[in-house]
Amino acid sequence: MSREQKAVECARKAFLTGRSKPLEHRIRQLKNLQRFLLEREKEIAEAIKKDLNKVERQTDRHSVSERGVCVCVCVSMCINIFVFVFAAYVCTRTSVSVCMYLSSSMSISIFYPPFIQSEAGTQLYETLGLEGEIVLAVKKLAEWVAPRPVEKNLLTISDTVYIQPEPLGVVLIIGAWNYPWAVTIQPLIGAIAAGNAAVVKPSEVCVHTAKVMEDLLPAYIDKELYPVVTGGVSETQELLRQRFDHVFYTGNSMVGKLVMEAAAKHLTPITLELGGKSPCYIDKNCDIPIACRRVTWGKYSNCGQTCIAPDYILCEPSIQDRVLEEIKKSIKAFYTEDPKTCPDYGRIINQRHFKRIMAMTEDSTIAIGGDSDESTCYIAPTVLKDVQVNSKVMQEEIFGPLLPILTVSGVDEAINFINKGEKPLALYIFSPDDKVIKKVIAETSSGGVLANDCLVHYSVSALPFGGVGNSGMGSYHGKFSFDNLSHLRGCLIKQLKMEGVNDMRYPPHTAKKLFWHS
Repeated sequence: MSREQKAVECARKAFLTGRSKPLEHRIRQLKNLQRFLLEREKEIAEAIKKDLNKVERQTDRHSVSERGVCVCVCVSMCINIFVFVFAAYVCTRTSVSVCMYLSSSMSISIFYPPFIQSEAGTQLYETLGLEGEIVLAVKKLAEWVAPRPVEKNLLTISDTVYIQPEPLGVVLIIGAWNYPWAVTIQPLIGAIAAGNAAVVKPSEVCVHTAKVMEDLLPAYIDKELYPVVTGGVSETQELLRQRFDHVFYTGNSMVGKLVMEAAAKHLTPITLELGGKSPCYIDKNCDIPIACRRVTWGKYSNCGQTCIAPDYILCEPSIQDRVLEEIKKSIKAFYTEDPKTCPDYGRIINQRHFKRIMAMTEDSTIAIGGDSDESTCYIAPTVLKDVQVNSKVMQEEIFGPLLPILTVSGVDEAINFINKGEKPLALYIFSPDDKVIKKVIAETSSGGVLANDCLVHYSVSALPFGGVGNSGMGSYHGKFSFDNLSHLRGCLIKQLKMEGVNDMRYPPHTAKKLFWHS
């Protein structure tokens, strides 16, 4: 029996004991997971630094755990980091309206510190959101697991009718490398909350992160119910040959199809969190400096290796030069004159992706950036112009620091262009006009829509996060994670009374029996 088979068999055997189902057990495991994130922050940050070559800085972790803010030693960024983390903290615990208020009413500069996947950056982009999800789940879990009464009709007026969420069984979670903790542990939170067992398969690309998960997670949460399986393609294939009750995969659409094919052999339901070419339409009447600042942040965070990063810009020819000018200013403000020497600018994950991204620039004009160094997998923040529909950069998701600009005559042509492609994971609109925003929303389809900002909808637990069509299926975050990884069981409990009401359904069927009904 393979190591993968043993892990799945162990998880199923543990699940069948029933110990994952009690509310107390779920809450205890979630709190232990939160304790892991707090106590092992150093190991988590060091692993990410080794895997993704991102800078480590010192932070006061107690300020994060106790007050939801992060105080950076770097004095020049203290206020920026403080407010950004506070906003992220609030967004994970409050409504969309509060998040939008923070995003729109505060000084623009506080939301755009250069991307730091240091210890501070790990907290901002990886573990702080996870802590927020755990806090929410612990607070709301009793409500989520409770029977949900439904509307009755005349025939069930005296009966008990409700929906009972129940665990699916054993869930397989296949994580990704770009945010290796956020996209792996967040589905695990949902699986634990829903009362499932879960086999966790971290990305083999992030070997150090996978090692930390494998070595340290079992010391905090039930190692039989939630085993960690490491390895590469062959190990993942072996896992997919096993029978699961749900498969949750985060990655690209090509592999997503293989996961779906493997799951179909067992009729296993799946969640696919994929990606795609997320468009960004900039209206000529918007505040272009602010719009470009936010787009620059959204695009070049994590060196463009974000599934919901703006993939390309659509704008009218009359504002293209202004857009280029403002993006150039923002790049300089975030990453200095020389991003290569800036400690806050990341690198491409490996040389294979480096070569793939650089090949996309071959038939377009480089307007900004373009510098690269294969030996260190460095690609400067780059903007392309004179891009055509058939350009190489428009044939697949970029997943790197290239930002093509295509010109359109207006919102109608932008909508037509978007609709000719696959449905994206995210769609961004920058406009002061609510009619324009609502028009784009009404006439397009995407996993999510965000107007006048980038990325931050991911942090709102009250919104479902997921794709549609080629960008994925199923959604998660907050209660959506719980529901996605639960079976919502319809329950009807009747009494052995009032049999006369049922007489009409028993043979012989006569017009007289049906008369009262008609």
